[in-house]
Amino acid sequence: MKTPSFQYESLPSRVVFGAGAIARLPEEAARLRLQRVLVVSTAGQRKLAEQVEGLLGSHAAGVFANAVMHTPCEVTESALARAAALRVDGIVAVGGGSAIGLSKALALRTDLPQIVVPTTYAGSEATPILGETMANEKITQRSEKVLPETILYDVELTIGLPMAVSMASGLNAMAHAVEALYAPDRNPLTNAMAEAALDALIGALPEIHDRANDIDARTKALWGAWLSGCCLGVTTMGLHHKLCHTLGGTFGLPHAETHAVLLAHALDYNLSCAPEAHRTLIRLFMDMDPARALAEFISRLGLPKTLSALGMPEEAIDRVVDLTVSKPYPNPRPLERGAIRNLLAQAWADGFPLKRAMKDTNARL
Repeated sequence: MKTPSFQYESLPSRVVFGAGAIARLPEEAARLRLQRVLVVSTAGQRKLAEQVEGLLGSHAAGVFANAVMHTPCEVTESALARAAALRVDGIVAVGGGSAIGLSKALALRTDLPQIVVPTTYAGSEATPILGETMANEKITQRSEKVLPETILYDVELTIGLPMAVSMASGLNAMAHAVEALYAPDRNPLTNAMAEAALDALIGALPEIHDRANDIDARTKALWGAWLSGCCLGVTTMGLHHKLCHTLGGTFGLPHAETHAVLLAHALDYNLSCAPEAHRTLIRLFMDMDPARALAEFISRLGLPKTLSALGMPEEAIDRVVDLTVSKPYPNPRPLERGAIRNLLAQAWADGFPLKRAMKDTNARL
């Protein structure tokens, strides 16, 4: 086999992975020499945030439990004011993408060190990427200033995660790995990480669906989410992520569920122009039609199937198409306005058409 030419930049972040890892939080805070820490979470995770505050003891300065989806700038400004008033020297984010997004937004503006404690499978904790919403537009940027210094992966914190959140955030993670397989800056290492991530998540999510507290399955899913986040952090995403960010920032659609609705459609659009990724996904899904196999997989997990079910108005389809094609970005298949409109119209009305017998993917489920 011909040796490929590539470049790879490793991201400088420390990972502590394992059951009970949250107990090492004081040690990790001391390693970063933090004395006054702001704990960030959503309102729904306030109780956990207060437990984290208790773990930090005298080194905790307070809790800000107002993080919300899509990281609106007005919430960030409120958190900045709280951080300044408390004179904090570091941030601990506990929760999913909303809490971690707010932590990153604070780090971008203050350069404060971060420790993040993910409780879902979103994967954003492993990336130098921040998406913020301002005036109904989601703006995404890359900066090592937003990359957390330490990630604590404690699988025990995912036990009790609502099933709908478990499944949707798992699909969010899968989307990172799928698009990494055909990213223009992919390389042998990202290919290996993406394949391992998808193999783990394809196996783990149905097991969690059937046995919510299966610690082995939850560990496998968290491992897959981390690998997916690593892929997202060092490769360039394509059409699928552009659509999800546009829909989330413009219409406030739930981030993870939007990934679940659109991923099979995006695969169907792109795979004819991504032969290596196509072959990998055939192998992973044990199916010659990976896009349809993925749609069947998502259907079995009880996830939403249409954009209309998520609250997107039908009359917005053309606006989304305009925003999607307005700026060039890498994608294996050229951005064809008519084809993208058809993709969105089908995703809005009917979901991915499942017209054949569900047979080949049964081996994986």
